[in-house]
Amino acid sequence: IRWMNTSVREIHLSSQADFSYFLRVDWEGRGLGFGFKLLLTDGQKAWRGKVSEAVVNEEAEELEMAKEKYIQDLQQALTEPELSASYCFTLKPHPPTSSCTVTLTYEKMQKGISFKLGSVLLDAVEEPAEAVRAVLIHTLQQGNKLQQHNHKLKEENQRLIQEHQYITEKLKHYADGVETLKAELYSRFVLLLNEKKTKIRSLQEALTKLQERRYQTADHNSEADEYGGSTDEEQSTGTSHPSSKDSATPSPLNLRDITDVAPCRKRRFRHLGPPELAVKKNEQSSVQRKSIQIENKAAVSTTQKICLHIINTAFRPDLLYYKSL
Repeated sequence: IRWMNTSVREIHLSSQADFSYFLRVDWEGRGLGFGFKLLLTDGQKAWRGKVSEAVVNEEAEELEMAKEKYIQDLQQALTEPELSASYCFTLKPHPPTSSCTVTLTYEKMQKGISFKLGSVLLDAVEEPAEAVRAVLIHTLQQGNKLQQHNHKLKEENQRLIQEHQYITEKLKHYADGVETLKAELYSRFVLLLNEKKTKIRSLQEALTKLQERRYQTADHNSEADEYGGSTDEEQSTGTSHPSSKDSATPSPLNLRDITDVAPCRKRRFRHLGPPELAVKKNEQSSVQRKSIQIENKAAVSTTQKICLHIINTAFRPDLLYYKSL
């Protein structure tokens, strides 16, 4: 699908840089490759011409340039609104008359060397005022379009400013909410941490009491094992009281009333047994003490693990928040 495009720009001739001409270009499609029309005026006189698609192809082949690159240079030379030192124009004959045909040549300057992009024959317009009027109307229309576009851009800019202000206020509100939530979570965390510390202290106190009770029980059991047995002297003393009734009338010559100490000692030694048995009992009591100490250490280790688990749970703010809720 082709559509008509129009551009108007100001150009200066190489031989007359202080004098301005206005060049209007009309073309179909996206570029000048399908041909274009030209209208040149100085405000009083006007000339009109046309360049066909075949001429565009011939000039590109003559310059040994790719057609796309040639069309790009041609469009920059004839339609760019801003003046560029890379392109220049010449008009012959110069100065032109209102009834003669002129030749407009456009060249490109590159590294101090100029080469011809193309040229076009322009015929004089019989009614130049009408041509000038058409150029002015097109210029006014383009100016109105630019003003409307600028107005739309201002409205869009104003809308974006309002959205920016709204988003800034929302972000500030959210930031304040986050700070408030942080303070609340921290206060709850401190409360729960204090509760955990109190529980840990109570567990440590209970552990200390348990250790003391176990040590006291172990000492009591060892003393009972070592001194719990009765001697033969206590047994003989308990059994000798009835015999005292038989000797109610003591006689200094009766040898039966004299207590034999040696046999009691012998019986006591027989009751205690040989030294090896006493050593074995001491070894058994020491083994029992070691086993009790190992059990106490295991209980301490278990309690320490429980305390560490409580502390780790206390220092997790995510679990803290949900548990407190």
